[in-house]
Amino acid sequence: MKKLSFFAIILSVFLVLAACGTKDVEKATGTKSEPVAKEMTIKHKYGEAVIKANPEKVVVFDFGILDSLDELGIEVTGVPQAAIPSYLEKYADKKYTNVGSLKEPDFEAIHAMQPDVIFISGRQAELYDQFAEIAPTVFVELDYTNYMDSFEKNMNLLGDIFNKKEEVATAVKDIKADVEELNKKATELNKKGLILLANEGKVSAYGKSSRFGIIHNVFGFGAADEKIEVSTHGQSVTFEYIMETNPDVMFVIDRSQAVGGETGAKETIENELVQKTTAYKEGKIIYLNPDSWYLSGGGLKSVKIMAEEIEASF
Repeated sequence: MKKLSFFAIILSVFLVLAACGTKDVEKATGTKSEPVAKEMTIKHKYGEAVIKANPEKVVVFDFGILDSLDELGIEVTGVPQAAIPSYLEKYADKKYTNVGSLKEPDFEAIHAMQPDVIFISGRQAELYDQFAEIAPTVFVELDYTNYMDSFEKNMNLLGDIFNKKEEVATAVKDIKADVEELNKKATELNKKGLILLANEGKVSAYGKSSRFGIIHNVFGFGAADEKIEVSTHGQSVTFEYIMETNPDVMFVIDRSQAVGGETGAKETIENELVQKTTAYKEGKIIYLNPDSWYLSGGGLKSVKIMAEEIEASF
């Protein structure tokens, strides 16, 4: 009985010391200790993914997510190296596993990696089930009708998954402040813009709430045509249409350049009909960087790059 009493006393002392230690930490930091979640459930458009907190083996198929992780200092393991944006060229290095292209993933390579999480977006949406069979897969998307809220939601998701909430909050706050200032300048400028995608000799126009509609909806630049059809691939237009619409500024995205095509946008756009427009005469045909506009977008880096390009056009 004496031995049992002795051990009971010793155990009680250890418990008291442990409790005091916890209280000392809480007193010093001003916070209460909470159990760290080992995994979390992410619900998205195609289902849900149960992933562990702070995943280490990360595969990314969305370049906006990739540039955000890079900005936050989070290492990734696998990326599609077939067409990496120039501002993310470090990910073409052999230290990263090549997981194919945006439209043709190398599932064998992905499976061999045994990743903790895979991030995909619209270009891979139809292949979601195949990704999910390999590892927890998170589908991310941008709502072009509500771009900034959608962007912020995606960034907050990364903050939750990788324990970077404060860093994300600061970065998003700075971007929103810059965008607000840009919107004010663009509105005061009172110019009408036309957004065009050039692709191997063909041209498509994009308006408000479209894939590139951030120029109008968020950055505040006026639209030369308020009735452009909202479509993923834009509204196919003729050069007569461009001449008749006569925008003050043309914003041109060269898809051919982004995917390694042959016909350049300048060669396609600046023909005799387009030369009659105000935009051409005043030297306001702005060729946007297809890396951030066509390949990525929606990232902590790409949104800043996009805003800076529009402001530079002033």
